[in-house]
Amino acid sequence: MNKAIYIKDWLLFKPYEKQVLTDSYYLKMSNKVKNALISNDKSIVLLNYLNKEDVNHLACFLTSYFEDIISETNIWNSFVKIHKRLYNKPLPFYNWDEYYEDEISTQDVCFLIWYFLSTIQDEKFVYPFDEFIFDIADDVMVVLDEAWEYAPENEYLRSYYQIEKTEDNYYIARNLIDTILFKTYLFHTDTQFDITVEEIDILEKYRDDENLLVYLYDNRDKGIHETRTRLLNLCGKEWASEIIGSEHPLRSHFLNLSQKVQSYFLYKGQDQTDIFIEHIATEKKFKITKKSYEKYNLLNEVDKIMFTGIVKWKDEWWFSGINSIKAFNENFVADEKKSHKSEMALNCLDHQNKEVTEIIKNQLKAFKDFNHGRLIAFLPSNKIDKFLRDYIEFYNKANKKVKGRIPENSSLDTGNEPFNYSEISETGLVYFNSKSGCEIALGVNSAFPLPNNPYFNAELSVKDFMTLLMSDSTSPELAKFCIENCKKKLPIFNDGVSNFLLDDLDFLLRFWKNTNYWSKPSITIVGK
Repeated sequence: MNKAIYIKDWLLFKPYEKQVLTDSYYLKMSNKVKNALISNDKSIVLLNYLNKEDVNHLACFLTSYFEDIISETNIWNSFVKIHKRLYNKPLPFYNWDEYYEDEISTQDVCFLIWYFLSTIQDEKFVYPFDEFIFDIADDVMVVLDEAWEYAPENEYLRSYYQIEKTEDNYYIARNLIDTILFKTYLFHTDTQFDITVEEIDILEKYRDDENLLVYLYDNRDKGIHETRTRLLNLCGKEWASEIIGSEHPLRSHFLNLSQKVQSYFLYKGQDQTDIFIEHIATEKKFKITKKSYEKYNLLNEVDKIMFTGIVKWKDEWWFSGINSIKAFNENFVADEKKSHKSEMALNCLDHQNKEVTEIIKNQLKAFKDFNHGRLIAFLPSNKIDKFLRDYIEFYNKANKKVKGRIPENSSLDTGNEPFNYSEISETGLVYFNSKSGCEIALGVNSAFPLPNNPYFNAELSVKDFMTLLMSDSTSPELAKFCIENCKKKLPIFNDGVSNFLLDDLDFLLRFWKNTNYWSKPSITIVGK
């Protein structure tokens, strides 16, 4: 445990690889922070969550927070500002009296310890008010306070989070997002860890494949556009827009950066500035700036098939990710035009579809009519499929002339792969989510002390309720439904200790439901 932290450990938390002058100072400081972490009487509790290497990383992580404030890189302060806009307070959980932005604080350190422990492992729930967190944070703050007046700014670090005000190049903007998500201390145990695991898996799976670098590049590009942090469930472009500052002219351009579309297109020609392509499945036309395609001279045959990704930046479409070209194939094009999946590829570019909203509304009404006026049904797991089939039949009979009838063999696109639900849990539930449609949840029935739930078991209620909150496979709407309808009868709230779950519910749901927080309709209108 007394092994020193070395420069290679410290540089894991930096967006650069080679040591700069200030790194020596902060490396020494990291070792002092580590000593504070392990010399406290309550350190034994910390070691229930962390191994020796993790302790070193926590010390580097907390020192990086200090360096961030000193160097004005605006990483931590961006989190505080966004949290304050969302919830009218700078931090979750902790008292914010006498809290000053742009300065270090015990509240910050407490939260950062909780966050680090909660992301580096997810097997144990970390209670944010545990005494050991406060005691260790106090000891760490002694080290930070001693260094506050004399610590050097890391100007080189700050340069990685800046971008020229007149920058037009999408790839420069994309690189900033990459740096934030995958090379920044605040997301080291979150998105940086996840992308590293993904890349290791790709390296192992395709180690002998000549396209290995292509797979790595495509995965990275996908991550830049799709990854959301557990802190506030924000994507990279949202963090970038905040970090560069409210006065930066590119702030709105980052926010308006489109989602990435990756699909099959036909090459249709070019002029001096743009390349013209047509999405095969929808026949939607795009013009792509030549600034994003150096080898445009090689595009010399109309109707060649391109598999590529495109992104809109500053009102121009840019190629993003991998790009492959093959000769025109009539059968392939015909199949693409019939492909619902390919047609859905452009859904991310459309605004909320009023037609889809109306269909969900009709399905909701039918579900309540079918389920005796209730939004939730509790069932043996082996009867869930039959319940859904019967509901589909009921809905279709009531909506014979309405667009949006459900195919008889549909599972309502619940997001669950076909399998035997009984293998997971003997009982389950079907909930109609007004944002997405029917949702299946297993192993959480004892979170719902409702009259129509014959499977409620008070002894399992705390476990099931925490599973409901923390599981990324269930929606935030289902968790909120549970709290709104069951809070008074749930044992977990009897002693008042768990009321912080209610005070910071939305923050926690964003944190725990990383990929499922933003519920979307499980319906796609095709054939338009």
